[in-house]
Amino acid sequence: MSNETGKRTGGRILVDALALNGADTAFCVPGESYLAVLDALHDTQQIRTIVCRQEGGAAMMAEAHGKLTGRPGICFVTRGPGASNASSGLHVAAQDSTPMILFIGQVDSQTVDREGFQEVDYKQMFGGTAKFVGQINNAARVPEYINRAFQIATSGRPGPVVLALPEDMLTDLAEVADAAPSRGAQAEPAPAQLAALRDRLARAERPLLVVGGGVWSAEGAADAKRFAERNGLPVFTTFRRQDYVDSDYAGYAGFLGVGMPATAIKRARDSDLILALGTRLGDVVTDGYAMFDLPRPKQAIVHVHPDPDEIGRVWQADLGIVASPIAATRALAAMDPVADPGRWAAWTKAARADYIEESTPRSTPGAIDLSAVVKHLSDNLPADAIITNGAGNYATWAHRYYRFRRYRTQLAPTSGSMGYGLPAAVAAKLAEPHRQVVCFAGDGCLMMTVQELATAVQFGAAFVVIVFNNGIYGTIRMHQERHYPGRVSGTDMVNPDFAALARAFGGHGETVERTDQFAAAFQRAAASGKVAVIDLKVDPEALTTRASLSEIRAAAIKKQQAAAR
Repeated sequence: MSNETGKRTGGRILVDALALNGADTAFCVPGESYLAVLDALHDTQQIRTIVCRQEGGAAMMAEAHGKLTGRPGICFVTRGPGASNASSGLHVAAQDSTPMILFIGQVDSQTVDREGFQEVDYKQMFGGTAKFVGQINNAARVPEYINRAFQIATSGRPGPVVLALPEDMLTDLAEVADAAPSRGAQAEPAPAQLAALRDRLARAERPLLVVGGGVWSAEGAADAKRFAERNGLPVFTTFRRQDYVDSDYAGYAGFLGVGMPATAIKRARDSDLILALGTRLGDVVTDGYAMFDLPRPKQAIVHVHPDPDEIGRVWQADLGIVASPIAATRALAAMDPVADPGRWAAWTKAARADYIEESTPRSTPGAIDLSAVVKHLSDNLPADAIITNGAGNYATWAHRYYRFRRYRTQLAPTSGSMGYGLPAAVAAKLAEPHRQVVCFAGDGCLMMTVQELATAVQFGAAFVVIVFNNGIYGTIRMHQERHYPGRVSGTDMVNPDFAALARAFGGHGETVERTDQFAAAFQRAAASGKVAVIDLKVDPEALTTRASLSEIRAAAIKKQQAAAR
């Protein structure tokens, strides 16, 4: 309390409300627009303040924290440029269905609508991205808005909320009661719907269970596996949700998303029933919406999703169930299995065989075999190790060859945002200090948030960053060679010495030029007790897990020549 009358500043009321709702970490870049919040955080033991180096990194850390814990990640940034920088992390939270609250310092109330210094209308700026955008103009309404923010961020399909904080509101005094902690609302499947789902499954010949999306938990993942095991179902996870199902499960068939094998696409097309659990079945998962007939697939579709507006958005579902995947998997795990799941045993066994074949490492061009590097990590890291990555072709090696065995061991943006891996690794190590954390990053990806190495050093987050350093923007070069073979433009890079850069930040640095150097370098990096960077000198020819740069270029030229005849 700020004085004997029980009045508190708006900033103090806000921080008290965050603490009551269980917030334990706030990621921020400081700004004069919300000094009253920083002052209140000074006296709050429950909330740790992590000062970052750029608002994009802070927002990505908050998103990763929300993804890892299931509670809204908290981020504070200043107005105008700070909010603009933070938009990258907010977009990740929106597309990844991650609970997050972004607080933005705002100009004082007397300046609104005068285009004051760094003034932005955040309802217009973020209205199409966030689930809710509000501005708290009265300190007495802070508990109401914080309750609403937590409620919206965690209910239905989770996502980000934005609240603007006028500078004078944060210093105003108000006497107001705190709200009780918010509890997100989630729907449960009705018994009749479960019976209809079971009936659909009982009549299927080639069913597939596809799991993904938000609103999951370790219990939900375990229940999904139990449901699949009891019914002998093959299971696909979706893009960058591979940790939802133990890859050692005898029916695990791999993932659907960027870099998925042709066998996975064919199996989905050959199926007669898709049980889509939590996933939106978006373009990345469905091969650019080409996997099934639009809008009415030939396969029966049972779509379980927490957002009623998502069911039927693209694909007509034979059965739509509005429910949280956690509640749905709990009910499915308890449901009696179908009478004769053995009739699709061969189908499940073949799907598993496809996965084993596709996830068996194949050598790559150059002195560093990336498949061997990832296999070494998959074979030697603890089962609960957390793997983070951003976006780029380098990530396909982890997706294809790393075996995820525990829930929440993969933190990666389904939105395809570069720069995510390093901030996510900082957040993961701070939230789970006793677990090993490894960040996969391309050279272009890392350089977008490399300044957050300083955040890792400042707060003692010791993890290993593996940089796939090939001197090119790999994904863009791949597309460039496919569409404009041999006409390289705008995709080459000049990089720093990443190992020296890590040491300059106060971390540990290693350089690896051959495959046989990696295991020892990783051991030294992991044992250093610091954030460590391993600079892998990767041959640009090792562009994807399925074709080299030269092979992609040659195929494109051949296609052009055939079209010209």
